[in-house]
Amino acid sequence: MSALTGRKIVVTAGATIEAIDPVRFLSNRSSGKQGYLIAEALAHRGADVRLVSGPTCLPCPLDVTRIDIESARDMLAAVEAELPADAFIAVAAVADWRPAETHTRKAEKSAQGTMLQLVENPDILKYVANLAHNRPPLVVGFAAETHDVSERAHKKRLRKGCDWIVANDVSGDAMGGEENAAVLITNDGEETWPRTRKVAIAALLADRIETALAKM
Repeated sequence: MSALTGRKIVVTAGATIEAIDPVRFLSNRSSGKQGYLIAEALAHRGADVRLVSGPTCLPCPLDVTRIDIESARDMLAAVEAELPADAFIAVAAVADWRPAETHTRKAEKSAQGTMLQLVENPDILKYVANLAHNRPPLVVGFAAETHDVSERAHKKRLRKGCDWIVANDVSGDAMGGEENAAVLITNDGEETWPRTRKVAIAALLADRIETALAKM
């Protein structure tokens, strides 16, 4: 029997969208593929996976419970509702900022243009990693970087307070493609995973999570 059998794991995936008005929004290029594959790999090993997903065209993996959300605040609320859990894997590319005001009607263009005021979104990874109660025993974040990948990811892990960071270089087609390369950073050091299919990256991470939770 797998060490993940019956373990509740919350995974976030995809992008969030932050509404400007009923037509327009702010978002990013995340396809959700890596997060969905990680959820699938964990479920295949027997975990009770709750996938909190931003809008995507991907089908829900077999034996995974998906919770659909749109905004970062929606995602945070959905994650909180699923705690406590044995692990939290924050794969989603959460929008850092949202419009300070969401218009109920489509905003009209003007010759002078419109200044869009932004406010900061909640930092879901940092919030969960620093919970006084209901903090999952294993909290894993992702760092999508375009340069100085390892150095920036090491700093992010300490800044967020999470146990592990999976860092990947998204300067190419990683956010929408079928392949990825990553570095797993833990308190013990780092492990490099050369470029391969995202399904293989998901399997590697699921194996490491299974080994870690077996010891907890």
